[in-house]
Amino acid sequence: MIRYIADWVLPISGPPIPRGRVDVVGGRVVGVGPLDGRATGDGVVELGPTALLPALVNAHTHLELSGLRGAVPPGASMPEWVGRLLACRAARGAPDPTAIRRAIDEARAAGTGLFGDIGNTLAAVPVLVSAGLSARVFREVLAFPDAGAAAVVDAAAQEALAVAATTRVRVGLAAHSPYSVGRAAFAALDAAVRTTFDGPRCVHLAESPDELEFLRTGRGAWRDLLDQVGRWDPGWVPPACGPVEYLDRLGWLSPGLVAVHGVQLTDAELALLARRGVTLVTCPRSNAWTGVGHPPVDRFIRSGVRLAVGTDSLASAPDLNLFAELALMRRLAPSVPAGELLACATVRGAEALGFGGELGEIAPGRRAELIGVHLPAGVHDVEEYLVDGVTPDRVTWLGDHHPPTSTC
Repeated sequence: MIRYIADWVLPISGPPIPRGRVDVVGGRVVGVGPLDGRATGDGVVELGPTALLPALVNAHTHLELSGLRGAVPPGASMPEWVGRLLACRAARGAPDPTAIRRAIDEARAAGTGLFGDIGNTLAAVPVLVSAGLSARVFREVLAFPDAGAAAVVDAAAQEALAVAATTRVRVGLAAHSPYSVGRAAFAALDAAVRTTFDGPRCVHLAESPDELEFLRTGRGAWRDLLDQVGRWDPGWVPPACGPVEYLDRLGWLSPGLVAVHGVQLTDAELALLARRGVTLVTCPRSNAWTGVGHPPVDRFIRSGVRLAVGTDSLASAPDLNLFAELALMRRLAPSVPAGELLACATVRGAEALGFGGELGEIAPGRRAELIGVHLPAGVHDVEEYLVDGVTPDRVTWLGDHHPPTSTC
């Protein structure tokens, strides 16, 4: 047995423990609590002025876009920014495995142990597997015209089934958004997830005001972009409602759904997501970059919806450091308890991605993927310190779970 002792232990599922211990056997936590008994000797690791907590969970990113770091300027609106992204992707070609590996290494160095990744390709899967990381990778579908949508979904499902996934790297399906996926594709994805894939599904939801306009009227910037890329379906009839009601009509609101962004959600829509057991993932820095505004983090928390946090991609965020994401969440929601924000970056994301009971908290039976954050002198509120912004140089991985050494 290895016994880690730190000035602070944060189980996440309970309050911080001053001068706490975490006992580990065979890569699993077997005990956690206040220091009781053996504090020196073989197998004891004294960490001193350190906050010991579970590895963080980045519940939403696009690793395949890692090669576009700094290449897509901020946009005044989401459609404008997406237009720039599409042009940049076309010019750069296929995803760059070297850039993906470098991004993973940087995220790990900042304390991330589990990724919720989404992509139009599955280029990140072999990189994640080779790095020995945990991830839920969603193969994303864009299929707005109903004609041929079933074939598009079937091809994506076959691709996801054929990829060399593992017990740590699990693959599923996602719909891109209500403005880029038609009714036939939503239905086909629902059938594929229910019959073939064991795990959650994902969709971008209520991210921009343009999405609301498109669903209510069938007009606006998203309609224009669909026209430009040859994806508009002239037979499509707008549902004349908001995005949450639309997905509810399609049978997509369930505990297995991971809905991302939600910047434009009303209180009533948040309440419905909470009742349905949906997890919402917020990506504050990316939202600012893509021109959709700041997410209402305080309203998210008050609604009771399950809230996780992600960085989004390096095309819309400067890095994949979840501690930096937490720092912006704290500024946006100063009244939300720091412990609740930390839960968003750990256990809530693990549960949403299908890793609940394995990762995201320090408890007996959980995998001992633990990080230590070095604390300066005079820290009395450790949770508040952790949501104020932590740089990678203050993060240490414990045991055998060290950040991988980049081969880039």
